[in-house]
Amino acid sequence: MPFELMSGSQAAAVAVQRAGIDLVVAYPITPQTAIVETLANFDARGELGGDFVSVESEYAALACCYGAAAAGARVFTATASHGLAYMHEMIHWCSGARVPIVMANVNRTIGAPWCLDPDQGDSLSQRDTGWLQIYCSGAQEVLDTIIQAFLLSEELLLPCMVVFDGFYISHTYEAVDVPEEDKARAFVGKPSFKAQVRPGSPANMHGLTTGDNQIHLIRERHDAMQRAPGLLKSINSRFMETFERGYDVIDSVIAPGVKTVIMAAGATAETVRWSLPGLNNTGLIQLRMFRPFPCEDLRSVIEAHGVEKVIVIDRNCSTGMGGIFAQELRSAIYEMENPPAVQDIILAGGIDLTYEMLKKIIEQEKTEGHLEQTWGVDLR
Repeated sequence: MPFELMSGSQAAAVAVQRAGIDLVVAYPITPQTAIVETLANFDARGELGGDFVSVESEYAALACCYGAAAAGARVFTATASHGLAYMHEMIHWCSGARVPIVMANVNRTIGAPWCLDPDQGDSLSQRDTGWLQIYCSGAQEVLDTIIQAFLLSEELLLPCMVVFDGFYISHTYEAVDVPEEDKARAFVGKPSFKAQVRPGSPANMHGLTTGDNQIHLIRERHDAMQRAPGLLKSINSRFMETFERGYDVIDSVIAPGVKTVIMAAGATAETVRWSLPGLNNTGLIQLRMFRPFPCEDLRSVIEAHGVEKVIVIDRNCSTGMGGIFAQELRSAIYEMENPPAVQDIILAGGIDLTYEMLKKIIEQEKTEGHLEQTWGVDLR
């Protein structure tokens, strides 16, 4: 397979084209615009394989995807920040109606005030809407994950959000192993799902349901999402056989005897990975799947290595509570017999994580003992 130099946004667009898309509906917004531009260029050259529709807003984009997916089409859209917030009502409709849609969200801080740096608060603000969420650490991972996301979404009848950091990934170029078009489309196959449009369900937009019926629909959706980690592992196993590379629900780099690990998602995970040789007995847990939260996988890794402390890098903040990934981890390990201590490093606003900051974090942990929370600006 040929390697090509491309940005994360271009890699996302190539994945969509390779997956045999039926319809792309999108509205541009920084830093996602290059995805839309690349897909529009594919369409102009007759290489997209499906239809491309440019609409007047992000809300309209997701509404169009909803209708097309309900009719059985394989659909894709992309957005970021305020565009994702504008989609919010339709985001609920798409998951409630159990229509499979793949969306790329390129993280960018939500105002006020305006900021273009990659805070994850935009995607994490949608964590309770019933969408699968997978976070990527580089362009290659973006391309491969989007291809897999179509299969995951269509099997579970749940929409899937593939998330990556604005600028650090969307605009950074790297060598990407691009799968051959025929091979990629054979892997994904043609869409064969049937959306669950039935009387009394949210997919029937002309109907009204009762609370007694709604709770069953919510439980069905919850049960389907609980199947996601196992299904993604199965899809990834096939992907590895076909393309000789793959990813897990979480990825870990923990040497024997290491008791302190850093947990991160997105571009910060890649920074940690490359910094590990200089971080003195420190490991990495890269969180890829966020919804559903991979509680069992995290507990298994922590127990297997006897991890005593997890330092969580949160490029986000739930105002009044703290970093969101740290909150989720604390909940996941609460009932463990010997849960590790958790320290939350908050880089909200899109603060860049550097090797020097990581050195300070590890030194702080050794000299000052356990701290619940540290803000990134204090590490500069």
